Amino acid sequence: MMEASPALRPGSPTFHRLSEGVKHVEISGKTLLIPEMAPFASHLLAACFRALGTNAVVMDTYKGLSLGREFTSGKECFPCQVTLGDILHHLQKEKEHWGTAFDPARYVYFLPEADGPCRFGMYNKLQRLVLDRFETFKEVPIVYISTQNGYSTEGLMPPEKASTLRRLSYVSVILADVMDRTVWRVRPYEWRTGMTDAFMEQALQAMAALIERVGAGLELHRLYALLEDIVATAASFIDPHQPRRPRIGIVGEIYLRSHPDSNQNIVRQLERFGGEVVDASIGEWVNFITFVRARKLQRQWKLAWRSRDHKLLRQIFRQWMANRIESIYQSWRQNQVYRLALKHLDIEPDHSVSALERRLEGGRLFNFDIGTEAALSIGGALEHVHHGFDGIVNVFPFTCMPSTICAAVLKPLLDQRKIPYLDAPYDGAIQPNREVALRTFVYQAGQHLASRRAGQTLRH
Repeated sequence: MMEASPALRPGSPTFHRLSEGVKHVEISGKTLLIPEMAPFASHLLAACFRALGTNAVVMDTYKGLSLGREFTSGKECFPCQVTLGDILHHLQKEKEHWGTAFDPARYVYFLPEADGPCRFGMYNKLQRLVLDRFETFKEVPIVYISTQNGYSTEGLMPPEKASTLRRLSYVSVILADVMDRTVWRVRPYEWRTGMTDAFMEQALQAMAALIERVGAGLELHRLYALLEDIVATAASFIDPHQPRRPRIGIVGEIYLRSHPDSNQNIVRQLERFGGEVVDASIGEWVNFITFVRARKLQRQWKLAWRSRDHKLLRQIFRQWMANRIESIYQSWRQNQVYRLALKHLDIEPDHSVSALERRLEGGRLFNFDIGTEAALSIGGALEHVHHGFDGIVNVFPFTCMPSTICAAVLKPLLDQRKIPYLDAPYDGAIQPNREVALRTFVYQAGQHLASRRAGQTLRH
C-alpha cells in the first residue's frame, strides 16, 4: 500500500488544483508519461513526441491495478482505475529508482479527455486529486488534449512543432491501425503459431525508430515504404489451405476495446475459439471527433446568424474552415495508407464516419446529434453486418452509459437479422461463464457463415 500525504485528505483538496494541475503546459525538456491503450498506436505516438524532441515513455500497464482500486471507490469507469494504477505504479518505480534524486518536476503525465456525458472527461480531474495526496507526486502536472477543440496540440510545444506533431501523430495512428488489422487478418491463419506476433513486435520497433529519425521532417514516404514491406511480409505467413473463418466485428468503448489487458485479450480468445476479428480503429475515433466538431460549429453558426453577431460569425467560419481542411487531410492520409496495404493484403478497410451516419439515418435508428460514441458503435456494427460479418461483440466498461445505449439498440436489431451478438462488459473481475459465452458465440458465428455460404451457393 502506498502512503498518502496526511496534509491532503479525501474531500479536502482545493479545487484550484483542477485548473493549475491539469492544463496545457510546455512539455519540452520533460519526460512525457503516456498510458498504454492500443499497443501499436501508443508506442508510435510516443515515437512522434520523441521525433520532436520530447522524451516520451509508454508506461507499463495493468501492473498497478491494485493501486488504482485502492484510491478509487469502484463507482468510476474501469479505464479510470487502470490508468490511475499505471501512473501511480510508474511514479512509485521512478521514486524507488532515483531515491533522494527523484524530481517530480521532470515528468508530465499525458491524459487526454472528452467533453460530453462520458466519464472519460473527468479522469484527469480525479487523478489530479489522487496525485495531490502524495507530497512526492504533487508537482507532476497532467497535460491533456481534448475532443472539445479537436485534440488541438497548441500549448504543448512551439507552434511549428505543434503543427508537425498533429500531422505526424495522425498518420502514425493510421499506420498503427493498419498494423493491427494486418495482425488480425494473418494471425488466425499463420503457418506456425506465434510467428505473426514475433514479426510484428520487431516491425513495431522498426516503425517507431523510423518515426523518431524522419518524423520531424514529415518524410512520410519512408514510413509508407516500411509499412508496405511489413504488410507484404506478414501476408506471406498465411497458410492458403486454411478455410476462411467467421468474421467478427468488435465495437464499443474506445479504451476497453483497444486495451488487451482490460478486455482480457478478447481478440485472442475469439481467435482461439475459431473466429477472425476486426476491432474498431483508433483512426475512426479521431475522424469522428473532427466530424462531430463540424456539426457543433454548424449549430453555432445558425445561432450566431439568428442573433446577427457578425464578429462571432467570422470567428466560427474560420474555425469551420480549419476543421474542414483537417477533415480533408485526414481522409487523404487514411486512404493513402490503406491503399498501400491493400496492394498486398485484403485487410478490412476502415469505415468513414459519413457512411456510418448514413447507415443510422437510413434506418432512423440513432442520430449523431445525440452525441457519445454510441452512434459510432451502432453505425460501425451495422456497417460490419452490411459487409458480411458473422457476429458483433460490444466491449465496454461495466455501467458505461453510451455502450448500454448501444446494446439496447443493437441487440433486438441484430436478433431480427439473425446476426450473433454478444455484450462483453468488463470491470477487472473474471466472469466464471466468460469462456463458455465466447465459445458459444463463435460457434453461432460459424453457423451463420455456413448458412450464408449455403445461401450464396443456392443463388448461383
